[in-house]
Amino acid sequence: MEIYVVKSGDTLYNIARRYSVVLDDIVYANQLEDPSVLAVGQALIIPQGQRIHVVQRGQTLFSIARRYDVTVQRIIAVNPSIDPNRIYPGQSIVIPAVGQDLGEIVVNGYITDATDDTLFAQLPYLTFVSPFSYRTDVTGALTQTFNVNTGTSEGERTANLLTITNLKAQGGFSSDIAHTILTDQAVQDDFLNNVEAKLAQGGWYGINIDFEYIYQFDRNSYNQFISRLNERLHTLGYIVVTALAPKLSDSQQGLLYTAHDYAFHGKTVDYVVLMTYEWGYTYGPAMAVAPIDKVRQVLDYAVSVMPSGKVLLGVPNYGYDWTLPFVQGSAAKPLTNVGAVTLAGQVGAAIQFDETAQSPFFLYTDGSGAQHEVWFEDARSLRAKYELVSEYGLAGISIWNLNNLFRANFLVLESMFSVEKVI
Repeated sequence: MEIYVVKSGDTLYNIARRYSVVLDDIVYANQLEDPSVLAVGQALIIPQGQRIHVVQRGQTLFSIARRYDVTVQRIIAVNPSIDPNRIYPGQSIVIPAVGQDLGEIVVNGYITDATDDTLFAQLPYLTFVSPFSYRTDVTGALTQTFNVNTGTSEGERTANLLTITNLKAQGGFSSDIAHTILTDQAVQDDFLNNVEAKLAQGGWYGINIDFEYIYQFDRNSYNQFISRLNERLHTLGYIVVTALAPKLSDSQQGLLYTAHDYAFHGKTVDYVVLMTYEWGYTYGPAMAVAPIDKVRQVLDYAVSVMPSGKVLLGVPNYGYDWTLPFVQGSAAKPLTNVGAVTLAGQVGAAIQFDETAQSPFFLYTDGSGAQHEVWFEDARSLRAKYELVSEYGLAGISIWNLNNLFRANFLVLESMFSVEKVI
């Protein structure tokens, strides 16, 4: 797999010829709705398997390796019969697919609503799928809110995590629901009994707790709750995962942050999902959803207080379209990553790449004369995030969310890592 950035004058036909690949394979890998329309600056996945190179006069194994952006060692590994010091004109050499071998990682993905086909296409690349969600309330009851068939995961050895939130019935996280679950012993007992009963129905590998906007004074109660939940479920053979806000220090203030104790969760549960996204968000000004410099700051703090081998890096699978100038209270329009690129092609916008944020964006003017700014994810931005997994020694990643297939995401992932399967 290679990543090619479209230049002015490029056509898909010429790009396919340049890389000696089938045009339809590029269309499929990049989910191109109209292959005749490309956006300048668009990052294209070029799928490539093993290729055959016929040695030309004067070539060396080193020069051939440089030409294909692979190492001499990898060429030797797939051509065990050749003498690296004595290659000759006309000799056929197998060139391995471009990629890295950075080891095996855990991949979790949240999902709220998707067809069986959409989910099934992504299951080979997932360790866990976390249907979002069962919401609890002030009685400790559990109510299913997702619309997806979790049974499809069984054939691909993907484990389901029972995901529980403190979401209100009308939407939005509730501090009061969390407070009741964390501090009322009788309600907490009922909650734990309901969780255990749901797990006993089968099809679940463990639990994923996503309690957000917890009152700051409930921090210790949340820790005690997590400890009790962890002990009870470990006894029954289930794993426990928690989702935490993207903090920069333990003293960081704010309803979203204070009650999330990185050090305690890191030493207690099996995995911690860091929700490293939403710097650019629906009601905020235009910016990258997950700028790499901001993500690094969170990781620097996280690995200083918790085992890096328990951390799952949050990865967004979406973008936003903001109308300019930004007005407080206005809302950006959510976009899929495929939809963002399609939009750029339709409006004739050139996609730019912000080196600091390691994220793509573009500007355009709509039919009414309003200016827009769009930020999203592409193969380049995802590769930059996945390199952090290796750099920091993380357990893996957690994708929000799987509702829309972004095939390039998994092609980049597959080119760098293998995915751990636990069932």
